[in-house]
Amino acid sequence: ASGRASITVRDILAASQRQPVPQCGYQCVSCCRVFPTLWSVKTHIQHSSQEGYSCKVYYRRLKALWEKEHNEQEAAAPRV
Repeated sequence: ASGRASITVRDILAASQRQPVPQCGYQCVSCCRVFPTLWSVKTHIQHSSQEGYSCKVYYRRLKALWEKEHNEQEAAAPRV
C-alpha cells in the first residue's frame, strides 16, 4: 500500500529540508534539479518518467521508509 501512496507537498518539503538548496527555489532530492515553485517540483516528480528520471519512484520509496521508521518508533515507545 505504501508503494502506491501519493506524494504530498509535505513529503517534498520534508525531503528538501534535509538538503540545503544553493539557489532560491525547491530542489528535487532525487535528481537535484532546482525549481522555482513547490507546484513545479511536484509536477516534475509526478511526470518525471516522461523526462527520463525516476524521481517519483525515489519519493515513493523514501515515503515508505519514513512510514516504516515511524511505525517502528511507535511500536518501541512505552505505552502509558
